[in-house]
Amino acid sequence: MTHEPDAATADATRFWDERYVSRRTEHGRMWSGRVNAAVAQQVSELVPGTALELGSGEGADALWLAARGWDVTALDISSIALEVGAGEAAKAGLSERIEWVQTDLTTWRPSAQYDLVTSAFLHSPVDFPREAILRRAVSAVAPGGRLLVIGHGGFPPMSEHVHDVEIPTFPSPEEVLTSLDLPDGWLVETNASMERTTKWRGEEDVVLVDTVLRVRRVD
Repeated sequence: MTHEPDAATADATRFWDERYVSRRTEHGRMWSGRVNAAVAQQVSELVPGTALELGSGEGADALWLAARGWDVTALDISSIALEVGAGEAAKAGLSERIEWVQTDLTTWRPSAQYDLVTSAFLHSPVDFPREAILRRAVSAVAPGGRLLVIGHGGFPPMSEHVHDVEIPTFPSPEEVLTSLDLPDGWLVETNASMERTTKWRGEEDVVLVDTVLRVRRVD
């Protein structure tokens, strides 16, 4: 039996599908296709195992993980974005290492446990219960595994939102840690704000700040 999505899910799905189509570049995707720098920095030395990515988008991080031996489950609300990722995986010979799953994270519940659960820039301009989703993600981490949460530390300096007082600020890594409400048996491995230099809309160099939290389940 199939169930029709509720109105909120349908609206969010439509929003992201349209965004991924309307903002495509000549390369056929919205994003650069490069792994997030903080993901690469935080994961490079870990032993590959199973990984779950929340909000995978077009799959750059999932592809990077799979190329390094991880078996990845990539979740996203946009089937358009997932199609791009699946296409890139096929080109790279990584299809068997990545499962692409279209789902609404607002109603998602973990059904398995993984050695690594990642969430990179899981922010949304539409109503989105990010804290609740990340708290649920805690239960998806296997004993000995890690949860990696990367977020924006602020808007890019040239963004139109920099001086918009009506838009909430992004949480610090300490605030994210507090909101996770971790039980006993977890170790904080990274809790920091990190700068990186990138091209603003492909042109001018800008310095961005990422918030990085990595915690390990030790029991």
